[in-house]
Amino acid sequence: MAMTPKSEYSASELATLPHVVVVGGGFAGVSTVRKLANRPVRVTLIDRHNFHAFLPLLYQVATAGLEPADVAYPLRTIFGHAKNVRVRHARVSAVDQARNVVVLQDGNEIGYDHVVVATGAVASYFDIPGAKTYAMPLYTLANARRLRNRLLRSLEDADVAAETSAVSLNFVVVGGGPTGVETAGALSELIEIAVRRDGLRLDREKVRIRLVDVAPRLLTAFPESASTYAIKELRSMGVDVELGRSVVEVEQYGIRFSDGERLDAAAVIWAAGVTVAGTLASHLATKIGPSGRALVGADLRVDGSENVWSIGDAAAIADPKATFYPQLAPLAIQSGRHCAEQILRVLRGEATEVFRYHDKGIMATIGRRAAVAKLPHAGVIKGTIGWLAWLGLHLWYLVGFRNRLRVLINWTWRYFDWPSGPRLIVADAETAP
Repeated sequence: MAMTPKSEYSASELATLPHVVVVGGGFAGVSTVRKLANRPVRVTLIDRHNFHAFLPLLYQVATAGLEPADVAYPLRTIFGHAKNVRVRHARVSAVDQARNVVVLQDGNEIGYDHVVVATGAVASYFDIPGAKTYAMPLYTLANARRLRNRLLRSLEDADVAAETSAVSLNFVVVGGGPTGVETAGALSELIEIAVRRDGLRLDREKVRIRLVDVAPRLLTAFPESASTYAIKELRSMGVDVELGRSVVEVEQYGIRFSDGERLDAAAVIWAAGVTVAGTLASHLATKIGPSGRALVGADLRVDGSENVWSIGDAAAIADPKATFYPQLAPLAIQSGRHCAEQILRVLRGEATEVFRYHDKGIMATIGRRAAVAKLPHAGVIKGTIGWLAWLGLHLWYLVGFRNRLRVLINWTWRYFDWPSGPRLIVADAETAP
């Protein structure tokens, strides 16, 4: 069959097409399937969720800036137009390369001609006691909802306690990368608006946010001028930035540092890094890359395999400098497109091509009208211009017109008026009062 796009396939035609299984509905997986949609392949997209989540905005869900539905979009809706794409809501437990089957957690198996593993990364706790149990990461929508409930509940409880005594409240953000910086800034804004607009009886000076990192400066992937700007802005928002500090233990409502200090904390937010170790991708090959990532060749095939591919955060993709590309959303999207193109080339009997990453820059927002962006040909952009660039990029990458419109309206309204926003404590199970 000619390898040309086609919008309609009969059931008999679909059954004869090569089968590509894509595991993971994040940036990389969705990008791959989009490229394969309406092409002469049969595609099955498998994910443990039935939606694609826009991970860079999870911190805004956690700090009540956006609703969960604003940053998530159903996978079936994304690919409803593609007759050659099937979405499977399931968990994958293994890839049996000897038999060319994907094994699901429920015991069912799905055969493949090619399989693409785009399972992303998970929080890395660096074997710090209590961190995995008590710290609160921000890598899934469920993480964001759980953290929002904790933050809002802590403020409500403190408001009640303030009726009889002075209350001190501490929030600790561990990690000085973009996620940590963005979360600390958004948390400061949440507390400010909760006190000013919701009438919480809290002394703002006694509600402290600590952003701690073992590194000597924030945003180490950015130029030093961006780090200096970020610290200045965060401190102006009341965030205590403490660098060169190591966490040695996390408790349910506390944290310990290597210098012996113990701090009571209403929440410890974990933004200290990610790993692929222990996930599906780390078991694909005998050789693995940094942080457990699957080591792949120049065309993104897993080392030693002809029909197993790994992309996005799950893959260790070598760059021209003999290091590895960073785990960024633009790289995940580009690697997904490239992977799809290479699968089609293999099916046509053509040679594969080397993956080349086109650097689009990196960005981090600190608060309203404050952001930093490092762009390939424009250097470092800071302040309002950087913030507007950050807004534009994130709106561009959001999936779904409805989501883009809702987020744009929300951000615009918040920019001018600080609206009340979705500060709702919504538990997964209702309990009697």
